[in-house]
Amino acid sequence: MMIDWKAYKQELGKMVGEIGTVSPDIVTGYKALSKAGDNTGHLDRKTRELIALAVAVTRQCDGSITIHLDEAVKAGAKKEEIVEALGVAINVNAGATLVYASRAMDALLSKTS
Repeated sequence: MMIDWKAYKQELGKMVGEIGTVSPDIVTGYKALSKAGDNTGHLDRKTRELIALAVAVTRQCDGSITIHLDEAVKAGAKKEEIVEALGVAINVNAGATLVYASRAMDALLSKTS
C-alpha cells in the first residue's frame, strides 16, 4: 500500500510542533523563511507551489511533497500542471545524473591515462 498522506501530514505536524515546543525559534525562523518569497509578488502562489513540489521531489522529501502538493491544489493547480512540474523534476534529476556520470568517466579516464 502507498503512504497514507493525510495521516503522514498530521503526524509530521505533531512532530514539528514538538520541535517548536523545545525550540520555538527554529520553527519561527523556518516559517519566516517560507513566507519571505511570498512578499515579492513576482510569482503567483500556484507557480511557487509547483516549483516547491518539483524541488521536494528532487530532494526526496515526503514532508515537503505532502505540504506543497496540498498547497498547489489549494492554489488551483490542475493535475496536468502538477504532472508537468513533476516532469521537470524528473528531467532535472536525469540531467544531474548525466553530469555526474561524466564526472565518473573523467575519474575513469584519469586512471587509465
